[in-house]
Amino acid sequence: MIGNPGYYLLDSRFRGNDIFMLELIFSVIFIISFGGVLLILARKIPALITLPQNGRTGIKKHRLILDVEEKIKEAFIYFEKQILLHKLLSWVKCLTLKAETRIDHLLHSIRKKAQQVDKNLKDKK
Repeated sequence: MIGNPGYYLLDSRFRGNDIFMLELIFSVIFIISFGGVLLILARKIPALITLPQNGRTGIKKHRLILDVEEKIKEAFIYFEKQILLHKLLSWVKCLTLKAETRIDHLLHSIRKKAQQVDKNLKDKK
Protein backbone atom coordinates (compact mmCIF):
# COMPACT_ATOMS: atom_id res chain seq x y z
CA MET A 1 0.00 0.00 0.00
CA ILE A 2 2.95 2.32 0.02
CA GLY A 3 3.34 2.70 -3.80
CA ASN A 4 -0.04 4.06 -4.94
CA PRO A 5 -2.06 6.31 -2.59
CA GLY A 6 -5.28 5.77 -4.63
CA TYR A 7 -4.94 2.04 -4.14
CA TYR A 8 -6.09 2.43 -0.55
CA LEU A 9 -9.53 3.64 -1.69
CA LEU A 10 -9.91 0.66 -4.03
CA ASP A 11 -8.73 -1.88 -1.48
CA SER A 12 -11.31 -4.46 -0.50
CA ARG A 13 -10.20 -4.09 3.11
CA PHE A 14 -11.56 -0.52 3.20
CA ARG A 15 -13.37 -0.30 6.52
CA GLY A 16 -16.67 1.35 7.36
CA ASN A 17 -15.02 3.59 9.98
CA ASP A 18 -13.02 5.34 7.27
CA ILE A 19 -16.22 6.18 5.35
CA PHE A 20 -17.76 7.43 8.58
CA MET A 21 -14.75 9.70 9.15
CA LEU A 22 -15.04 11.19 5.64
CA GLU A 23 -18.75 11.83 6.13
CA LEU A 24 -18.03 13.42 9.51
CA ILE A 25 -15.38 15.71 8.01
CA PHE A 26 -17.68 16.78 5.18
CA SER A 27 -20.56 17.34 7.61
CA VAL A 28 -18.40 19.51 9.87
CA ILE A 29 -17.24 21.59 6.88
CA PHE A 30 -20.85 21.99 5.73
CA ILE A 31 -22.08 23.02 9.18
CA ILE A 32 -19.27 25.55 9.61
CA SER A 33 -19.96 27.03 6.14
CA PHE A 34 -23.70 27.23 6.78
CA GLY A 35 -23.03 28.87 10.14
CA GLY A 36 -20.80 31.44 8.43
CA VAL A 37 -23.56 32.29 5.98
CA LEU A 38 -26.03 32.68 8.85
CA LEU A 39 -23.58 34.89 10.73
CA ILE A 40 -23.12 37.16 7.70
CA LEU A 41 -26.89 37.39 7.23
CA ALA A 42 -27.43 38.17 10.93
CA ARG A 43 -24.93 41.02 10.76
CA LYS A 44 -26.22 42.48 7.47
CA ILE A 45 -30.01 42.21 7.93
CA PRO A 46 -30.25 45.35 10.15
CA ALA A 47 -28.39 47.35 7.50
CA LEU A 48 -30.64 45.95 4.76
CA ILE A 49 -33.77 46.86 6.71
CA THR A 50 -32.74 50.52 6.87
CA LEU A 51 -32.55 50.76 3.05
CA PRO A 52 -35.62 52.10 1.26
CA GLN A 53 -37.81 49.40 -0.22
CA ASN A 54 -38.69 51.29 -3.41
CA GLY A 55 -35.09 51.16 -4.65
CA ARG A 56 -34.36 54.88 -4.36
CA THR A 57 -31.12 56.00 -2.82
CA GLY A 58 -32.40 59.19 -1.23
CA ILE A 59 -30.24 61.46 -3.40
CA LYS A 60 -32.31 64.25 -4.92
CA LYS A 61 -31.89 64.87 -8.64
CA HIS A 62 -31.78 68.23 -10.35
CA ARG A 63 -35.10 69.46 -11.80
CA LEU A 64 -33.72 69.40 -15.36
CA ILE A 65 -32.79 65.72 -15.05
CA LEU A 66 -36.23 64.92 -13.62
CA ASP A 67 -37.92 66.68 -16.55
CA VAL A 68 -35.83 64.78 -19.10
CA GLU A 69 -36.55 61.48 -17.36
CA GLU A 70 -40.26 62.26 -17.34
CA LYS A 71 -40.28 63.02 -21.09
CA ILE A 72 -38.41 59.81 -21.82
CA LYS A 73 -40.90 57.84 -19.72
CA GLU A 74 -43.80 59.45 -21.61
CA ALA A 75 -42.20 58.48 -24.93
CA PHE A 76 -41.81 54.90 -23.75
CA ILE A 77 -45.44 54.87 -22.64
CA TYR A 78 -46.42 55.77 -26.21
CA PHE A 79 -44.41 52.83 -27.49
CA GLU A 80 -45.61 50.55 -24.72
CA LYS A 81 -49.27 51.26 -25.33
CA GLN A 82 -48.69 51.23 -29.09
CA ILE A 83 -50.36 54.60 -29.43
CA LEU A 84 -47.97 55.73 -32.14
CA LEU A 85 -48.52 52.53 -34.07
CA HIS A 86 -52.27 52.99 -33.77
CA LYS A 87 -52.04 56.59 -35.01
CA LEU A 88 -49.82 55.57 -37.92
CA LEU A 89 -52.12 52.75 -38.96
CA SER A 90 -55.18 55.00 -38.68
CA TRP A 91 -53.47 57.60 -40.89
CA VAL A 92 -52.57 54.94 -43.48
CA LYS A 93 -56.15 53.67 -43.41
CA CYS A 94 -57.51 57.18 -44.05
CA LEU A 95 -55.11 57.71 -46.94
CA THR A 96 -56.09 54.35 -48.40
CA LEU A 97 -59.78 55.18 -48.16
CA LYS A 98 -59.23 58.58 -49.81
CA ALA A 99 -57.24 56.98 -52.61
CA GLU A 100 -59.92 54.32 -53.03
CA THR A 101 -62.70 56.90 -53.39
CA ARG A 102 -60.66 58.91 -55.94
CA ILE A 103 -59.96 55.76 -57.94
CA ASP A 104 -63.65 54.84 -57.77
CA HIS A 105 -64.64 58.27 -59.13
CA LEU A 106 -62.05 58.02 -61.90
CA LEU A 107 -63.24 54.54 -62.90
CA HIS A 108 -66.84 55.71 -62.85
CA SER A 109 -66.03 58.65 -65.15
CA ILE A 110 -64.01 56.38 -67.48
CA ARG A 111 -66.97 53.96 -67.71
CA LYS A 112 -69.32 56.82 -68.49
CA LYS A 113 -67.01 58.06 -71.27
CA ALA A 114 -66.66 54.50 -72.64
CA GLN A 115 -70.44 54.12 -72.67
CA GLN A 116 -70.76 57.48 -74.45
CA VAL A 117 -68.19 56.40 -77.06
CA ASP A 118 -70.01 53.09 -77.59
CA LYS A 119 -73.35 54.89 -77.87
CA ASN A 120 -71.92 57.34 -80.40
CA LEU A 121 -70.45 54.50 -82.49
CA LYS A 122 -73.79 52.70 -82.55
CA ASP A 123 -75.63 55.86 -83.53
CA LYS A 124 -73.26 56.41 -86.49
CA LYS A 125 -73.90 52.97 -87.92
